[in-house]
Amino acid sequence: MDGSFGGSNSVTAYINRIGTAVPAHDVHQAFLEFAESLLPERTRRVFGRMAERAGIEHRFSCLCPGQDGSFSLDDAGFYTRGAFPSTGARMRAYEAGATGLAVQAIAALELGDTEITHLIVASCTGFTAPGLDQLVAARLGFADTIERTMIGFMGCYAAVPALRAARHIVRSEPDARVLVLNLELCTLHLQETSDLETVLSFMLFGDGAAACLVTAEAEGIALDSFRAQLLPGTEDLITWRIGDQGFDMHLSGQVPPTIAAALRAERARNEEGWLGDALLRGGAGLHWAVHAGGRTVLDAVEQGIGLGAEALSHSRDVLREIGNVSSATLPHVLARLMGSGAKGPGMAMAFGPGLSAETFRFRLV
Repeated sequence: MDGSFGGSNSVTAYINRIGTAVPAHDVHQAFLEFAESLLPERTRRVFGRMAERAGIEHRFSCLCPGQDGSFSLDDAGFYTRGAFPSTGARMRAYEAGATGLAVQAIAALELGDTEITHLIVASCTGFTAPGLDQLVAARLGFADTIERTMIGFMGCYAAVPALRAARHIVRSEPDARVLVLNLELCTLHLQETSDLETVLSFMLFGDGAAACLVTAEAEGIALDSFRAQLLPGTEDLITWRIGDQGFDMHLSGQVPPTIAAALRAERARNEEGWLGDALLRGGAGLHWAVHAGGRTVLDAVEQGIGLGAEALSHSRDVLREIGNVSSATLPHVLARLMGSGAKGPGMAMAFGPGLSAETFRFRLV
């Protein structure tokens, strides 16, 4: 059964390759300056200190930054003070920008003549019909009979259920060639607010995409087993709802300590817990691929498990260089791990609304 770390099916699914992409526009510094104009004087200094400690140097957007001192964050006036866009306008921007970024990530896979039999798309930052799956399939000339699956609105951990679905397909159809696409345009959901906690949450997110080729060919990352775990009583810590002016995020400051406490509890339970023996000896002997949800989230995982200082280096590098790109973040981390030439067993982990932890065991082969 796939509900725990195990399984009897002899077919193993592998991530053979990962392609990643971000838009051309680095907006991190422009956002920091614009955000200060949204905040009252008494909280600007706090925001500045938190920005310095965030561990983020770059974030990218499908929107081009505007001129310094402008009343608009971007050069198209999408975010103009006093006139932020409606949800409909944001969805039109999503439809316009998503396909090109998706094609860029898939192109990085260098598929050549590989025939894709299944396409899985995960995204939580936009809706359109025909969906992104159909738009991408048409743009790339995939067969009209390609089997398509959309995974929507699951948030930052959606890469894990998307890869889990690909694994199920390959294990039942060993000749399958599954393309998994995670794409998020997070910067389309900035809100005009003076609430410090909300503005700080916006500071984390950027746009990005990742594409994974999953097959039964023994190359890359072997997907060994998956586990999902809801943390009871945490439903209100991360929420993501559709509002009249984009999608409304609530990201509680209690998320990191809750994660740390949950991991410490699992460590105390030893191998009987939902992470199994991965917590033995502080995760020694494992490669760790953790969703770069923010510096404090990574700190919480490191402290909760008792990991060494370098265990989450790939996650911290991703956070520093592109920020949190929601469901596309974990594949970016996995791509760096693959590119490092590392071998051996590992554990992947992502957190999101629920509060839910999605994990899987893997082997770098």
